[in-house]
Formats: sequence, structure tokens, C-alpha cells
Amino acid sequence: MGNLLKVLTREIENYPHFFLDFENAQPTEGEREVWNQVNSVLQDSESILMGLQAYKGAGQEIRDAIQNPNDFMLQERAWNSVCPLVIKLKKFYSFSLRLEEALQCLLECLTCPPLTPTQHLEREQALAKQFAEILHFTLRFDELKMRIPAVQNDFSYYRRTISRNRINNMNLDIENEVNNEMANRMSLFYAEATPMLKTLSNATTNFVTENKTLPLENTTDCLSTMASVCKVMLETPEYSSRFSSDDTLLFCMRVMVGVIILYDHVHPNGAFNKSSKIDMKGCIKVLKDQPADNVEGLLNALKFTTKHLNDESTPKNIRTMLQ
Repeated sequence: MGNLLKVLTREIENYPHFFLDFENAQPTEGEREVWNQVNSVLQDSESILMGLQAYKGAGQEIRDAIQNPNDFMLQERAWNSVCPLVIKLKKFYSFSLRLEEALQCLLECLTCPPLTPTQHLEREQALAKQFAEILHFTLRFDELKMRIPAVQNDFSYYRRTISRNRINNMNLDIENEVNNEMANRMSLFYAEATPMLKTLSNATTNFVTENKTLPLENTTDCLSTMASVCKVMLETPEYSSRFSSDDTLLFCMRVMVGVIILYDHVHPNGAFNKSSKIDMKGCIKVLKDQPADNVEGLLNALKFTTKHLNDESTPKNIRTMLQ
């Protein structure tokens, strides 16, 4: 692999420093089984993103139906427009459940003793890359969802209409696809500003809770190591120049932000505290050194989807950097 583990001595702390090959990492025999499992989920991620990107919504049909409550044809047209969209929304939601399982599967591999999380990430680069790909997908999905208010509007109209129609004893074939329990779960999912990130945060928290014999540090160190490695690769020309595409730089930034957010949700003191193992000042600086268009969404994610940014223990200069 040729990646000797090197550690840079910083004024405050030592941060892991090695090249994570996000472009070319291939699974070893030991990684193959888990890699195949996770890959079967990740190979559907692009079609999920394309489906969300192409989501047009039924805004006009819904407005027409609401404004003309006695026009049966307009009610029917709105209902027939919304039902296929709800099936699509169910597909996205179902994918989040598969992603949750895949993430927990990777966490299990990347945190188990006797190796340290740093050793895991350096030796099992194909799994580390998949972990990164899950985070990359998650931030892209949530960025898109934030720009499509129709998602929530369509689903709200669906819930209201199905309740009303149930009272009228109408034939509701769609309930075979999306029953009441599924609709409730989807409702909670889409009510989140960043539903996929919330899913991953919950999955990571549950992983820690369920694995009582595994020290919390194994999980938080895995996340902080990945954040540090991404930061060092972004700010060190000898590393960033090894990427063959500018897209990999953006990938690296998204992954760094994703692991910071997960760390902030899982660690009791969060990512911004002075005792945090993540160099938050350095990470924010790396983002701010990039073109504003590339990082606006990522800086917003740090501002609005972290848990501890506004804690009293967060240094004032960190808060100021994110204003």
C-alpha cells in the first residue's frame, strides 16, 4: 500500500496524517464480504439522487384542487398526480433504511479491536472509501431535498386526502403500497431538514448504544481520524495533487463535514469543544479557502445540523468563523 502512518506534531495535539485513496482503493480478501454487502446498497445511490433531482412535484394540481373543492375532476387529477410521487418518496425512504444498515456494518468493521480506528482506516481503505461514499451521498441528497419544498407539500396533501377519503370509504389501492404505519414513518423522515443525515446520526448513536462492550472512543476516534485525514489531504498539496479529479476535492470536503456532524451528535461533548479530537478551526479554514459556491452548503450544514455549535463551551472564535 505504501502508506506509512505518519503523525504531524501540531501545537495542541497530534493528528493522524496519511493518504486515504478515495479514487482507487480496492477491497482486500479480508474486506471483500462486507464490501460486497455495502456495495449492493451504494450501487443504487446514483439512481436515488437522479430520481430526487428529477422530482417535479404536483404543486399546480394540488393548488387547483384546494381552490375548487367541489370540482371532482380536479380532486381526482391532484390525487392521481400525487400517488406516483408518494411511491417515489417511499423508495427514497426505504433506501435510507438500507443505508443505515450499511453504515452500521462498516462501523462494526472499522471500530473493532484489537486494531485502533487509525489502523483500520489505513489498512482497510476500501471500506473507509465506502464509509466516505455513504456520507457523500447523504450530504448530496439532503442538499437537493432542501431545494425541493414540493417533497413535503406533496406528502402533506397525500396524508390529508387519504384521511378524508378513508372517512368517505373510498377505494384506496395505494394503501397496499404505503400503509398508515409506513406513512407515519415517512412523515417523520421528510419533516427533517436533512433526513438522510438524521438517519445516519441516529444509526451511529444506536450503534454506540447497542455495542455496550465497545468503548465509545473507538467510534468517535474513527470519525475524528477520518475528519483529520480529510483535512490534511485537502490542505497538503503533496496529497491533494494526487487526486486525478477536482470532484475528489469536493468529495473530500463533504466527507470531512459529514464525519464532523456525526461526531458532534455521538460524542457527549460534541466536535466544537476544546477537548474535541477534531481541529475544528483548521477544518473550517480549509472550507473557507475554497470557492464560496463549492462550500456554502457545507458551511450551512455545520451551522444548522450540528448539535453543540451553540453550547457555551464552544470557543467564540469558532462560532465567529461560522457566522
